[in-house]
Amino acid sequence: MTLQENLFGGPPATQLPDRPEPQNALESGTDPAKVVTRWPDFSEGWAALAELALSENNPVAAYAYARTGYHRGLDQLRRAGWKGHGPVPWAHRPNRGFLRALGALARAAEAIGETDEHDRCLQFVTDSDPAAVAELGLA
Repeated sequence: MTLQENLFGGPPATQLPDRPEPQNALESGTDPAKVVTRWPDFSEGWAALAELALSENNPVAAYAYARTGYHRGLDQLRRAGWKGHGPVPWAHRPNRGFLRALGALARAAEAIGETDEHDRCLQFVTDSDPAAVAELGLA
């Protein structure tokens, strides 16, 4: 049992497995569309596409990209033992793709007037790791 389980009775933090190939491709400047074409389950690639679309004032495309990255991340979290709640720490580098996609989904939802979706996504990020809220500029 982890300290968190003993003291707070909550589930342990979920840590996604490392994905060095797609992560290195993305970090080396490969077009995110090429990254997700090669690794379509890589949430961070979808998050990068969503963030790019938001920066280009295209919230509808951002919403679609972010939702794809979010769902791919949920699949991976479940495979890693996540039961629908509990911490998903920002400090664990492989978790950031999911959290970035979720943050982009919150911003895109807000931009298209989906207030309830924005609020749900913001709460999900907060519940996953409050530090991610600040890291993603959602505060």
